[in-house]
Amino acid sequence: MSSPLDQFQIKPLVQLEVAGLNLAYTNSALWMTLAAGAAALFLLASANGARLVPGRLQSMGELMYEFIAGMVRENVGDEGKKYFPFFFTLFCFVLFGNLAGMIPGSFTFTSHIVVTFTMALIIFLVITGIGFARHGTHFFHLFFPSGAPLATAPILIPIEVISYMARPISLSVRLFANMTVGHIIMKIFAGFVISLGAYFVIPGVVPFSVLVGISALEFFVAALQAYIFTILSCIYLNDAIHLH
Repeated sequence: MSSPLDQFQIKPLVQLEVAGLNLAYTNSALWMTLAAGAAALFLLASANGARLVPGRLQSMGELMYEFIAGMVRENVGDEGKKYFPFFFTLFCFVLFGNLAGMIPGSFTFTSHIVVTFTMALIIFLVITGIGFARHGTHFFHLFFPSGAPLATAPILIPIEVISYMARPISLSVRLFANMTVGHIIMKIFAGFVISLGAYFVIPGVVPFSVLVGISALEFFVAALQAYIFTILSCIYLNDAIHLH
């Protein structure tokens, strides 16, 4: 039986080396492309031939749009409207990437820390840049809450700085860990179904039933983690804009 960790192995599909750098097109890159393409096709299909009384596909597209628009409005305010395309794209990419990983034989690229950390780092740098562009050096007030006694500065400032710098780590690890653990558990129970079911049909039913329940839970986790990743990014932007 293969190891539950084999499913996370990155394999090159097209070898490419430029100036000594390995730029091979991998299975991870392939599923990123497929996830982005699937999200684009879904949104195009839901908007194609839009009617006053929407069908199922149009309703799903509009619900997703309104859901993210409401998230941005509630967590960033009216100033967050111009950043809506970014957050909508982020949500769709993570959501479709998580869901694509539920397809048997697929590759879950969000289960790799290098992918989630790269996304989180980009978000962190962009939001920090927005904060400095809006407030200049006044942005440093974010690390010392207004109204706090000056004597607490030596304690509060290091804590706030460390907390701020840890954001891309916590954001990336949360998504990576949840997707990785979930797929490992599914792989283990799938192994139990095969090993037990091959000899005893009835004992194989038990892990199969558990596997069905875990799979249903994983679909929920896939959507939940996309939501958490996006809403935390909105909260970080709100801090940068309003210095809360």
